[in-house]
Amino acid sequence: MGFPENFLWGGAMAANQCEGGIFEGGRGLANVDLCPSGSRRQEILRGHGKILQMEPGCHYPSAEAIDFYHHFREDIRLLGEMGFRVFRLSIAWTRIFPKGDEEKPNEEGLRFYDEIFEECKKYGIQPLVTISHFDCPVYLIEKYGGWRDRRMIDFYLCLCRVLFTRYQDKVTLWLTFNEINMILHAPFMGAGLCFREGENEELVKYQAAHHELVASALATKLAHEINPKNQVGCMFAAGSVYPFSCRPEDVWEALLKEQENYFFVDVQSRGYYPAYAKIRLQKRGIFPQMQTGDEEILKKYPVDFISFSYYNSRCVSAGTQEMAEGNLFQSAKNPFVNYSDWGWPIDPLGLRITLNQVYDRYQKPMFIVENGLGAEDIPEADGKIFDDYRIEYLREHIQEMKKAVEEDGVELMGYTSWAPIDLISAGTGEMKKRYGFIYVDKQEDGSGTRKRTRKKSFYWYQKVIETNGEEL
Repeated sequence: MGFPENFLWGGAMAANQCEGGIFEGGRGLANVDLCPSGSRRQEILRGHGKILQMEPGCHYPSAEAIDFYHHFREDIRLLGEMGFRVFRLSIAWTRIFPKGDEEKPNEEGLRFYDEIFEECKKYGIQPLVTISHFDCPVYLIEKYGGWRDRRMIDFYLCLCRVLFTRYQDKVTLWLTFNEINMILHAPFMGAGLCFREGENEELVKYQAAHHELVASALATKLAHEINPKNQVGCMFAAGSVYPFSCRPEDVWEALLKEQENYFFVDVQSRGYYPAYAKIRLQKRGIFPQMQTGDEEILKKYPVDFISFSYYNSRCVSAGTQEMAEGNLFQSAKNPFVNYSDWGWPIDPLGLRITLNQVYDRYQKPMFIVENGLGAEDIPEADGKIFDDYRIEYLREHIQEMKKAVEEDGVELMGYTSWAPIDLISAGTGEMKKRYGFIYVDKQEDGSGTRKRTRKKSFYWYQKVIETNGEEL
């Protein structure tokens, strides 16, 4: 049976991790530009260090990233050579509206994405566009406090209207917010939140999340009005949560973490705040303020499909256990899985489990829009890169994805690996943590030629796409 003939194979990247050129083309400054590499990065990501301008002595990796801004034609040509059917990318909000609240968009920024979409079309690649991939104009953070302020909804919808109108003949697949649940774990990155002394941080996070949820629903409405062919998805950081043991307390803790993870998608897909969320948030005094009509908006405009990132499963305990790393999530160390060089669990079967859980819960088409292995690739003396460990990781995950489609009947639209070209790590800001099929000659200290080189995995993934997942 295999994958459907129209299955969308490709890869995914984010503007702030690949584009660079942050002072070119009229672009304004965004929150993601101000996340430095090094020891202060986590503090900034979590909203506990208010820095709204670049400080001397800090390294800001997004400033140049891999310079996709100047290399996009070459890069998209390489994606076309691999046979990509879809390319997930994001729009840098501040390329379109440098401050975020202008009446008219920046034409130079719009033309940049016009050219990207035209390059994609040249190679038969369909764009899948994330409207906000951890992206908030700094001006809106300074003036309004980011997504804590309800007026952000209108600024975001202004961006959406411009994008849906300008690119209606070029893009029909859209995601409203990247990993929307990360607002709970990295609130500055996820919503431009800088916490004030003494305020209830959880209340601020859930209020900001409510504004994003309303914005997502209204964006879905707008997308369908402007082009009925548009399909709009939500996107969350997924990964099944296992109880550390069969002790009932561990099982209960795992259930609570699962509900926390699914809460945003429950609202975006089902159209209402689930009972568990209402009761618990109200008891904790952190239920967000709503305006009249919010509940109706959420109900009337759910997303068309569910997309998610999957890097690893998680494991939780009601007691104290040795902890593992994993995409800004806290997780107990699972003794039954292997781990990456960065300490992330490697659990291919967990992807099949996650696919089944998500499909059972929502009964909507799904799209895996991030999945990959971060590793330190060392070129050989002749420049070749043999990344068999990445091939093994992806092969095992695609095999489980295939079983979920063939044997479990899940409805899957496509798969975009993270990331087809080496780029800056969102969590650590590192360049040496590489994900790509294509090596970029840029080192941690900024040295290198920026030359692109095909890795062994490039040719492997090329064959996977060519055979629609039959040859792994």
